[in-house]
This record gives sequence, structure tokens and C-alpha cells, in this order.
Amino acid sequence: MAEESLPSSSGSLSPDESRPFHRRFLTHFDTEIDAPGSTNLISIYACFLTGFTSAPSFSACFVWCGFQTGNVAQLGLAIARTFAPVGERTYGMQKPDQQALASLLSFWLGTSLGRLGDRLTAKKRTWLVLASFVQVLLAMAAALTAHFSGESGLATSRGVPSWQSPLGIAALSFLSATMGIQGIVGKRVGSPMNTTVVLTTTWVEIFNDPLLFAFRYTPSRDIRIAGGLAVLLGAFVSRAILDKIGSAQCLGVLCGFRMVQAIWWFFIPDKVVKKVEKA
Repeated sequence: MAEESLPSSSGSLSPDESRPFHRRFLTHFDTEIDAPGSTNLISIYACFLTGFTSAPSFSACFVWCGFQTGNVAQLGLAIARTFAPVGERTYGMQKPDQQALASLLSFWLGTSLGRLGDRLTAKKRTWLVLASFVQVLLAMAAALTAHFSGESGLATSRGVPSWQSPLGIAALSFLSATMGIQGIVGKRVGSPMNTTVVLTTTWVEIFNDPLLFAFRYTPSRDIRIAGGLAVLLGAFVSRAILDKIGSAQCLGVLCGFRMVQAIWWFFIPDKVVKKVEKA
């Protein structure tokens, strides 16, 4: 008796595809991403955001909201001035020193949220989207405080910085907090650019790469160089926008760029779980 042919399974849906869309979405939202393997492009984009975010703060008050080494050194100089010779001695913190301190404290607060990421799992899409969305809100708060401060956002000289009012310092603080969050996210996902915030270590790694002068695609070199150039491009674009429409509006554009990052995490491939077969 001839066997009855069974219908081909090629047109049937897999168990995962047959589930409702919202359940598949929630499952995808709760998975770990393939990191650092699939995060090279989004890490380069994060470097672009570093340049874009830093330009308004430096243009306003000569404070790098993400590069905190200089702020720590500046505070050391402020303390040292109390022991300077008479006539050069100053007491208390001058306005630039107050801005540097506000930036440093806010950066600390932002990066400390990485502890929440560790609880949720640092490479899980849930945390990465949440962290990016918080950065969107912080950038929005920076735009609003910069607008209502009534200041131009452009310093006339190092001695006369902008963002001197409480609202202006708040704008600087919100931007610094965003960079703190970005720093811990980059560190936890294992970005080739380390934290994607400070690139000093990245430059050291580039110029000590044994394949620095290789005439072929070299990920260890090329991805890091792309990150450094992305910072340059981000700062250039940000300053060009700032000159045209002002600092508050420039920070509004930053909100849009941050939202792109939040959405981007959904398209990073899932972590591949290798199954170990028992003998």
C-alpha cells in the first residue's frame, strides 16, 4: 500500500512565528544582544554622540561634559589657588570651578545608574533601551533649562562663560549625566572604543596596534579610528547647528539623535546561545 504523502512543512509557521506579535516583541525586548560582536556600528554612533553632546557644553563654558579628567584637574587648581602668593590668591570656587564640579558630580550620578543595568543584565535589550531613553529625557531637560536660562550658550571668553545661572548649570549637569550613562553602557557591552566617552585609551591602542600600517581591513584598528573620527564629526555638526539655531535648539536635535540610538538597540542581533550536546 503506497504511503500517503504528507504536506510540506516549508510553508508552515515556526512555533515562534505563530505567537502573537506583542508576545514576540516582549520576548525580543527581554533578550541579550550579541555583544560585543554586533555592536561596532552603534559604538561608532555613540562616539558621534559624544562629540555632539560635548560641543554645546564647551561652547558655553569650556567644560567637557564627558571628559572628566580635565574637570578633576581644574578642581585641584582651584584648591591650589588658596595657597598662592598674596595678590594671586583666591578663596572659594570661581564660576568655572563651580561648573566643573557640577559636571563631575552629575557624571558620577549618571554612571552610577550602571548598577541598575547590572541588576537587569548589562547586555539585555531591556536595559540598553531604557538607558538610551533616560538619556533622551536628560537631553530634553538640558534643552529646556538652557532655553529658560535666557543665556546665549556661547561664551564670550574663558573669563566670561555662559550658563552661569542655576538653570544654565542645570543644563550642563543634565548633559554630563547623559555622558555618564553612555560611558557605563559602552564599557559593559565591550565596545572597541571602551566607554565611547573618553578616547585617550583608544588612541593609545590605535598607535600600538601591530597591524597599524597593514593595507587591509583590520577591525582592531579601523573600528577605533572610525570612532575617533565620529567624535570629530559629531562636534563639527553640533557646533554648526548651534551657530545657526542656538544651544537649546541644538540640544533638541540631540534628543532626536538619542532616540535613534534607543530604537537602534532593537535591531542588534540576539546573543547566540550555543547548545552543548551530551555524549
